[in-house]
Amino acid sequence: MSKPYLTLIIDDEPPARKGLLNLLSHFPETFQVLDLAENGTDAKEKITKLKPDVIFLDIEMPGLSGFELLEQLETIPIVIFCTAYDQYSLQAFDTNCVDYLVKPIQLERLQQTVNKLKLFKKSDVVPEAVLKALQEISKQKEAKLMTSITVKKRDKLVFVKLEDISHFEADKNYTTIYTDEGTHLIEESLASLEVKLPANFLRVHRAIIINTDGVKEVQKYFNSRYSITLNNGKKSAITTGRSYNEAVKSWMGV
Repeated sequence: MSKPYLTLIIDDEPPARKGLLNLLSHFPETFQVLDLAENGTDAKEKITKLKPDVIFLDIEMPGLSGFELLEQLETIPIVIFCTAYDQYSLQAFDTNCVDYLVKPIQLERLQQTVNKLKLFKKSDVVPEAVLKALQEISKQKEAKLMTSITVKKRDKLVFVKLEDISHFEADKNYTTIYTDEGTHLIEESLASLEVKLPANFLRVHRAIIINTDGVKEVQKYFNSRYSITLNNGKKSAITTGRSYNEAVKSWMGV
């Protein structure tokens, strides 16, 4: 019997990491999970140290994205993407070196990945093919950016322009949209929104995405975090999350 694949889970969402870890426990003969990584920088260090055979990789992460992470690796393991990009064509993944799991991941779908790995050879890993696949996704993402959000209000639909939105705040399975006219509640996760929003929207906290076009000022906060004041009617003050520091600093150009 062959040894299980040494495996690393990489995702910035704690529930996603926990959920995938639980799913992989159903296949102990296939996966031996070495560790979990909460962002690209953390993942790079752990890949270098632990040398996993397989990585389950989220594409959109603060600081160092999945795409940027793979570009920086000297040796790319077997890559299995875990992402909310359900609208993209799987043609970018027609190579045998990757698989593509759409969140929320189902046990039955993971079984297909296991079946594929049984036929897999380490020599099938082609770094250029992996990077080309991610580049294709990036191009499609840019072509599909939204300009407004549709909100259901009883028996009518309200179209909220992105330019009018100061920030989004998540609470469990719901997300609140903040505008000067008031708030709107939608049943969509921040991870899903983050995929579709244009570049001026920045995730600065596990539960918050801001419109950077509406930022009034940024001040240093304790524990290496930042306090961001928005230029909306309430002059909302947003405290960034520590794991999003690199993304915030990159946006500020520091």
